[in-house]
Amino acid sequence: MLSPRVKVESIGKVFHIYDKPTYRLRQFLVAFIFRIFRKPELKFYRDYIALEDVSFVVNRGETLGVIGRNGSGKSTLLQIICGTLTPSSGDVRILGRVAALLELGSGFNFEFTGRENVYLNASILGLSKEQIDQRFDQILEFADIGDYIEQPVKTYSSGMMVRLAFAVIANVDADILVIDEALAVGDAVFIQKCMRFIRNFQKNGTLIFVSHDSASVQSLCDNCIWLHEGKVERFGKAKDVCDAYLQFTLQEIYGEESLLTTIASVNDENSSSSAIPAESIISYGETVFLHDNLHSATGWKTGYAEVISVRLYKIIESDKAFFEGGERVRLTIKAKSFVKIKNPIIGFLFRDKLGQDLFGENTLSFTNINPTPVDENVYIEAHFDFKLPMLPNGDYAVMVSIADGDFNNQIQHHWVHDALIVNVTSSKLRYGLVGLDFNNVQLIVSDYE
Repeated sequence: MLSPRVKVESIGKVFHIYDKPTYRLRQFLVAFIFRIFRKPELKFYRDYIALEDVSFVVNRGETLGVIGRNGSGKSTLLQIICGTLTPSSGDVRILGRVAALLELGSGFNFEFTGRENVYLNASILGLSKEQIDQRFDQILEFADIGDYIEQPVKTYSSGMMVRLAFAVIANVDADILVIDEALAVGDAVFIQKCMRFIRNFQKNGTLIFVSHDSASVQSLCDNCIWLHEGKVERFGKAKDVCDAYLQFTLQEIYGEESLLTTIASVNDENSSSSAIPAESIISYGETVFLHDNLHSATGWKTGYAEVISVRLYKIIESDKAFFEGGERVRLTIKAKSFVKIKNPIIGFLFRDKLGQDLFGENTLSFTNINPTPVDENVYIEAHFDFKLPMLPNGDYAVMVSIADGDFNNQIQHHWVHDALIVNVTSSKLRYGLVGLDFNNVQLIVSDYE
């Protein structure tokens, strides 16, 4: 049975915006006088609606991503969940201890030392002094800021501040963890340490994660909520919401120059997979099955160009009808132009089931040297030759697109999220996101250095 940890019911938040500082005083005085004489209240402010009718539930062990443009209400929502803001309407129910890493420096007194701020922050999160004493060494080890722990926080860099803040929330036994984009300022080593903690926390804890990095959201989160101008634009599976948000942000960039039309998923009962029965491949180390999903995949298009086929095949033919991993292959993407395109770009991204980009390429490296403008109603074909990686078991998707522009400025005319589905079945272990075909592995024992 699902156990709700965070339940948000129709919350709204309205801020009063005063055009002049004196208007705030006027509002206070007028409101006081009008209450005495029971007359309608005059307003010297404008209402700014930061959140409106936001509802969702996060259960124990679930991770919710929150995405949206700056000013969409993400931080306001998190502050209401953490209790540092009071909603203007609606209700928030929290079951468990909440630990939050919000905007940089929140919860710190900049005049206090790092040590003093640890005790201040941890006590706010519900720990007694005795408990903090017991965990202080663990907090210090996690933060890894050395003697700076005895210096005022105002002397810290942004990275050191995040280290200390995260070290505290990692050691307070929280049931609910809230992270608002703060890890973006951390260095690579510390971010890896934080991600290990987060992955372990997700086994039993509830996580609410805000990020502009959709790959991180898809990797970490079960569901996702997209806020736009204070309202819930979309709520659902992380991949679906992130795909829709990507299309929205590109449309905002393109403006009226190109209108992106959503491509809905189509269940084609007549489509067939090229998969080979499992019993025929048991003796092989790795087998790759391909499924053409182009005509039932989601995405968007402008109508100026369209991808019409995607194929992956061996460069050197063999009598084996499947891929084993490690062989030279060619990915061919064929498209058609419906208008003149000055600088066509065709590209792909190979993604795992969490939406993480494993590798990819596009034709800019070719067209930068060999400009290739095309006329309307012309077929264009891109070839990408590479060595097929040794992939761990699972399903993979190949995203393909055709665009017009250069490296810094381009318009995606046709973007297909899951044009090709790749299923890998291996009887051997693969380590990491992408395995390598090693030429030699040895273990040497000797009596000397």
